[in-house]
Amino acid sequence: MATTQLGLAPKTIKYLMFAFNLFFVITGIVLLSIGLVIHGVYHQYQHFLDNSFFSVPSLLVAVGSIIFIIAFFGCCGAVRESYCMIITFCTLLAAIFLLEIIGGTMGYVMRAQVAEVAKDKMHNTMLEYNNSTEIQFVWDKLQRNFDCCGMFNASDWIESLSGIPMSCCDDTVGAIGTSNCTLTPEPSPSLHKIGCVEAFTKFAEKHAAKIAGVGIGLGVIQLVGIFLSSYLAKSIRNCYQTM
Repeated sequence: MATTQLGLAPKTIKYLMFAFNLFFVITGIVLLSIGLVIHGVYHQYQHFLDNSFFSVPSLLVAVGSIIFIIAFFGCCGAVRESYCMIITFCTLLAAIFLLEIIGGTMGYVMRAQVAEVAKDKMHNTMLEYNNSTEIQFVWDKLQRNFDCCGMFNASDWIESLSGIPMSCCDDTVGAIGTSNCTLTPEPSPSLHKIGCVEAFTKFAEKHAAKIAGVGIGLGVIQLVGIFLSSYLAKSIRNCYQTM
């Protein structure tokens, strides 16, 4: 079987594709890592988030895994100068590009939804605080980790439970068996002043922004690979036609 004889420019593109595929694999590892980390972070506070928030990090994990398969087509296609494999690589790369743009856009859109979703979820779970050890654990963890109390302030607990959980206050050194987390007659000095809706919204928005930045940023980089593979495929096809 005759082999194609590529010109200088296509050969340069061919070697650039090797370098790009190495970088492409690295982006896959980055996507996979970020998706797993953010999914794990969201899972800790799943009671305060909608299921849609888990779809984007799951998408990043899926895309990061698929990238390893796509890189195989790119490397093998460049080595064998196979038009079909390079076209397959180009097509899959374009699909990945679209998925990354979709994931980035969804991450950006979710930033505007965090506050409303968190508010509804927190309101519903506050009412179950005394009836569920799981809800108690999640709320106590949230209020300690974010130094917050209630939805907007400590008075939310007064309305819901007629009392304030100890997790709303910092631990007091030397206090043995005493409860000092109070709102009246004077607020406890260690009482967390910020509401959990505000604190958690900032936290979730930060991670949603990361998803948006990574998805769109890496998506734009994929355009380079689409251009390189398209050019190489066109050159290989022209070589076959002139043989």
